[in-house]
Amino acid sequence: MLELKDLPTTGVLHKFAERYPDADITAVSSFLHLLRVATDLSIALDTCLSKHGLLQGRWWVLILLMREDTHTATPSVLASKAGVTRATMTGLIDGLEQGGLVERVFTKSDRRSVLIHLTDAGQAKLDAVMPDYYQRLRLCMKGLNEAQRIQLEQMLDLINAGIPELTKQK
Repeated sequence: MLELKDLPTTGVLHKFAERYPDADITAVSSFLHLLRVATDLSIALDTCLSKHGLLQGRWWVLILLMREDTHTATPSVLASKAGVTRATMTGLIDGLEQGGLVERVFTKSDRRSVLIHLTDAGQAKLDAVMPDYYQRLRLCMKGLNEAQRIQLEQMLDLINAGIPELTKQK
């Protein structure tokens, strides 16, 4: 992912708008700023998680398993919920299994069918990570009060609804 550090100034955006009349300067500026902050947040989250020997992909798998009542799910369900391919999920599971954080459980009726289960070590890892994560997240978001956070979520939902416009065919 490109990590553009030098966001264009309003003057630069005006130059682009002269050449490309469809350029909505505030839309472009807001979009680029949001993209920059999202990238920075992702990098910061990886930095936080790396202190605990995790990166986002594996951490999300542990979180998804913890959300299940039985702490168990199929790889395809995990892939769907994480928004990754089954092949990517297999790699994440392999790494977590090597670390003893999850285990593959084969069903007795069909040995081809496998479930992924959060181990006690996986739960202990989450129990070590989550308090630190929540404390850091609270500090990260302290600049916004609760009403502003709700408003931010609503604005992000509006932006999210417009994402298909970036990918649709003309």
